[in-house]
Amino acid sequence: MATFLYARVSTSEQTLDHQKTQAEKAGFQFDHVIADQGVSGVSVLMRDRPEGKRLFDMLRAGDTLVVRWVDRLGRNYADVIDTIREFMRRGVVVRTVINNMTFDGSTADPMQMAVRDAMISFMAASAQAQVEATKEAQKAAIEALKAKDDGTYKGRKPSFTRAAYETVVNLLGKNASVSEIAQASGISRQTVYRIKENPAAAEKALALWSL
Repeated sequence: MATFLYARVSTSEQTLDHQKTQAEKAGFQFDHVIADQGVSGVSVLMRDRPEGKRLFDMLRAGDTLVVRWVDRLGRNYADVIDTIREFMRRGVVVRTVINNMTFDGSTADPMQMAVRDAMISFMAASAQAQVEATKEAQKAAIEALKAKDDGTYKGRKPSFTRAAYETVVNLLGKNASVSEIAQASGISRQTVYRIKENPAAAEKALALWSL
């Protein structure tokens, strides 16, 4: 039996070190630490994330999966619910750092199962509501900046450097695979796909941010 920490790293506030330190302070120790870098939690299903796939392959009955909060385990309500239930079916214990919640499939009592499932549903719904509220706040802020029409709004800061961009473009020209390019450039496969689909937009973003 092994203990896994799974982290999703998509913003400066969600660094791997921060999530790991927070978990360790809560008393958790890990045999494996798995982190998805630069993956948007609202755009990619848990099992489709690069390291999410590896986590699904590695977890076995009796293992414990530690996450900062349930929103680490899915892009929305349905994804979080499906992921937790799949892990419980496999005999994996899911624990959260925040509030020290534990979810497993050990109980066979219908009432206890109902309470457990209701709590999972409530937490997943709360996580999605928070994401949607954040998106609306960001949208409002962007619209306010656009309304100024003074060049303040530059769009989202690129998650890649100019050197990484040039590496991607160069390797795309050599017909390298997305995985090979991601490894060579040090950026995520999703970012490579975005550059591949619209290199002009990527170049413009770099120029706007002077990267």
